[in-house]
Order: sequence, then C-alpha cells, then structure tokens
Amino acid sequence: MAAVEALKRDSTKGIIFNIQRYSIHDGPGIRTTVFFKGCPLHCFWCQNPESQKRKPEIFLYQDRCMLCGQCVVVCPPGASVLSEASSTIDREVCIGCGKCVDVCPNKARSLVGRYMKPDEVMREVLRDRKFYENSGGGITLSGGEPTAQPEFACAILQACKEAGLHTVLDTCGYVSWPIIERLLKYTDLVLYDIKSMDAVKHREATGKDNRIILKNAKKIAKRKAMRVRVPVIPGFNDSAEEIGAIVHFVKTELGSVNIDLLPYNKMGEIKYERLGRTCVRLEEKDEGNMENLKAIVKLELDESKELSEGQRGGGDVSLK
Repeated sequence: MAAVEALKRDSTKGIIFNIQRYSIHDGPGIRTTVFFKGCPLHCFWCQNPESQKRKPEIFLYQDRCMLCGQCVVVCPPGASVLSEASSTIDREVCIGCGKCVDVCPNKARSLVGRYMKPDEVMREVLRDRKFYENSGGGITLSGGEPTAQPEFACAILQACKEAGLHTVLDTCGYVSWPIIERLLKYTDLVLYDIKSMDAVKHREATGKDNRIILKNAKKIAKRKAMRVRVPVIPGFNDSAEEIGAIVHFVKTELGSVNIDLLPYNKMGEIKYERLGRTCVRLEEKDEGNMENLKAIVKLELDESKELSEGQRGGGDVSLK
C-alpha cells in the first residue's frame, strides 16, 4: 500500500464515470478498467455518450419517475422541470451536483461522473491484486479518453508500476506527443483506436481529422507493445476497402501489431435517451459480414508474415 500512501500527498483530481472490476476484454488477464470522463472526439456512433463531456451528468430513467417533484424542490439552479406527464432536465442549466439523485424515491436518476484522487482510485484497483497476479492481468485506463486528463492518468499509472501492476492505456490517440510520451513511461501495452484512414471522412464522423492519430501511432509502435482496435461501424468503415486500408497502414507503418475488430452493437442507444440527447440509429450487420472482414484482415497479415523477422509485417487479428 506504499503507492497509495504516497499518493495521499497528491492534490490531483480527475473525473471518471466507472471503475469496472473483473474486466477481460481490455488487455491480458483479469483487469480493472478505469473509465475517464471527457473525450476530444465526438464519434456519431459512440456507445458511451456519458463519456464525452468532462463534467458530472444525470441519467434520467423516465419509466421509473413517479412525478413526485422532489427533484424540483432540491435542485439549486432549477434545472429539474416537472409537468403533468413527465420530468425533464434542462441540461444547459444542470450542474451535475447529484442532489436530485439523492432524494429520488424510485431511483429514476443516477449521477454519471465523480471526482476522485489517484489514491482513491488505487485503493479500489489494489483490492484485486491477487486476481491480477494469478491471471497476468492489471489495470487499464480507458474512457472517454485518459490522455485528456494527463496529470491524473500519469499519477495512477506511475503508482501502478510502483505497485508492480501491469498497465494498459486505451486511447484514441488524439493528443499531443509530449503528453502521450510521458504516459508511455508507465505503460506496458497500448490499445489504439484507428477508425478510418480517410482524414476528411474521419473529421466528418468524429469532429477531428486523423493526422495526429496516425502520426502518434507510428511513434508508439516503435516504443511500446501495441494492439490496434477498429470499431466496425455500419455504413462508415464496414467495407473491405476501408478495413483493407487500415490493415495496409498497420502492416507497413506499425510492424508486428495485432488488430482487433470490434463489432457495433445497439446497446448504447438507450444512454442517449437517458441524457436527453438524440443518437444516430444504426442497424447491426450480420455476423457473416464481420467474419468476411476478419478473413480479409487475416489474409493481409498472413501475407506479411513472409517477411523475415525484424522487418515490418506480421501480427494477428481477433473478433471481440
């Protein structure tokens, strides 16, 4: 617990929206994934819209609301509005204090996002040390985007390394190089999102182009173990041409880097409703399409394995 005790002197605070224990899809072994709140990208398909804004927000479950009006009584800025038919939240006024959550008798509201110090995060992470040791697991910083809170992320990663834990940084890569270089000092594995090779298309879909992302990917691949993760989005990048372009970049620019294809699912759509937002509704593609894309990636990577050891190429593909 020495790492935790040392962090008590650190006044750094960050905002997270979840700490998920027993995670098995965010790196090797059994892990604890810390989800940071706030992201520089705004992907139209985002399945965790509660991760986008770097401030506490309120989930509103309309089907649970009893229209009792307690939320209206306690709301400091007057963001809670009650009518005969429903309860709503003025999101422009809401400060995310959570007072309405505390008084709701039917749990129709929940607070998404809480401020924590690094030592508070570490106390939760270290609860499962035995699971990490027995499975080869550790901690993963995800989001949202952990590099958007660099001081907070760095303090946690450094404490984890001092405690002997395996560390994973899950990032979209849209960050200045000095920030990510600093975090890499305490990172064992990088999970790196690549969504499209087309800069214009990337900007239209996420709000930012991909030049910094691809540039950082090449630098990281020379320094750290890395897995590229591709969210496969219907109508955006789920074609052989789009996936093929990403694979070509990986095998020619990143070297022996594994690729994970992440299929889209509609589970995140209800979250937009809870946040009072609208979402772009997409249809999930059949499993056969994902298998075809996986086969394309595997073929490309298998061909690159003909290169001699030490040259660029190689890697593996998985379908999560």
